[in-house]
Amino acid sequence: MILQFGLRALVCGALVSLGAMSLARAEGTYEIPAGAHFNQEKLARISEFFKNEVATGKIAGATVLIKQGGKPVFREAFGVQDVASKAPITDKTIFRLFSMTKAITSVVAMKLVEDGTIKLDDPVSKYIPSFANLKVGVEKKADDGTKSLELVPLNRPMTVKDLMTHTSGVTYGFYGDSLVRKAYRDAKIYDGDFDLAEFAERIAKLPLHNQPGALWQYGHSTDILARVMEVAAAKPLIDIMREKLLDPLGMVDTGFFVTDPEKQKLLAQPVPNDSDFRVGRINDPTVVKKIQFASGGMVTTMADYQRFAEMLLQGGSFEGKTILKPETFKLMVTDQIGPGSGVDRDYFYFPGDGFGFGLGLAVRTDPGNAKPPPPGDLGELKWDGASGCYFVIDPKQDMFFVLLEQTPTERQRVQRTLKQLVYEAMEK
Repeated sequence: MILQFGLRALVCGALVSLGAMSLARAEGTYEIPAGAHFNQEKLARISEFFKNEVATGKIAGATVLIKQGGKPVFREAFGVQDVASKAPITDKTIFRLFSMTKAITSVVAMKLVEDGTIKLDDPVSKYIPSFANLKVGVEKKADDGTKSLELVPLNRPMTVKDLMTHTSGVTYGFYGDSLVRKAYRDAKIYDGDFDLAEFAERIAKLPLHNQPGALWQYGHSTDILARVMEVAAAKPLIDIMREKLLDPLGMVDTGFFVTDPEKQKLLAQPVPNDSDFRVGRINDPTVVKKIQFASGGMVTTMADYQRFAEMLLQGGSFEGKTILKPETFKLMVTDQIGPGSGVDRDYFYFPGDGFGFGLGLAVRTDPGNAKPPPPGDLGELKWDGASGCYFVIDPKQDMFFVLLEQTPTERQRVQRTLKQLVYEAMEK
C-alpha cells in the first residue's frame, strides 16, 4: 500500500542534491522527454543512499534493479538478508511481497477474463452464493454522539470488476477506525486454519464498507477475486497461477510457502526492532496453512519478479510469449475510477497523488496536486507492499525498477527517495 503523498524535497544527508531535473520540476514540470538515458554518476547516489540505510541500522538490506530497453542500467544488493545469519542478499534471496501479490493475482485474473472463464460484469454471487445476501454498513450518529451501523441493501450486485478495482466495499480491519473496519477486527477473520472458500464465507457475514462501485476501498477484494477464480477454473489458486503466469514466465521461486529447508535459509528478514508488518496477521511463509492470501501472501526473488515487471513493461508479452493479448493488457492498465466513473476517493486512497487505478494496478493519469508534482511519466504503473517491496513501470522511458526489502516502518520514505533518485539520474 502506498499512502497518499505530496512529494517533498527529500534530503538524505549529502546524498541527494538538486540537479537540473529537480529544478525543472520546481518550475512546474514533472515529465522527462522520451528517450532519456541514465547518468551513471547520478545513479551512484542510489548506492550511497542504501549503504547509509544499512550502516545506520534502519534496514537489514535491500536489492534494486533498474532496466531500460531490456538491459540493466543499475543492479545492486545492499546489506544482508538477515542480520542474524549475515548472509548477503542475492538475486535468489526470498522476500515476502505482501500487497505486491495483488499485481500477480490481477494479471492471472485478466488471463481468465481473456479466456472467457470469468467476465468482469459477472456478479460475485454467481461463484460465491452467499454474496447475494450482502448488506452495506452505514454509520448513524445519535444525538448523544454515539455511533451505530445501519445495514442497508445493495444498490446493485457486486461484480468481478468491483473486486479488481477495489470498489467492492470489502475492506481491511487493521487500519482506520470506521465501525465496519471495527466489525472486521471483532470478527477475528484470521483465526484458525482456513482456505479461501472459508475466508470468503467469513467476509460474506460482514457488512460492506460502501456500496459496490462507490468508493475506492483497499481490502480483501483480491482474496474474494481469488476464490471466484478457483470456483470458475475448478482449481486451487496456486495451480491457476502456475499455469497462466508463473510457469510461462519462469518464476520458479514465486509462491505462497517456502518448505524446502535450504530455501528457508534464503528468506530475507527485517531488523529485529522493525518486524511488525501491521497487517492483522502473521505472515510466515515457512508455516504451511490452507489459506493462500491472494492479496498479500506470496514470496518472490529478484530473479523472478524482474521477469514479471519486464512482462508488464512489454505490454503483456515476455521473450516471445504472449501472457496477455494487447487488448487485454490495454484494458487492465486503463484507469477505471477517474472523472465520470462515479467512484469517490477518501483519505485512504493508496494509489496516491496523480494516480488512477486500472484492473489491479495504479496508473499515472495526471501530475497530481503536490507542488512540485511527484516525479514520473503519464502511463506509469506501480504498486508496493507492507514490507517495502515496490515496482514502477514507465513505458514512456522503456524502463522499470524493482525494489525488494523487508522494512515496514521505513518503507514509504525509502520508496519515495528511491523514485526521486531514479528520475534525477535521467537526462536527455
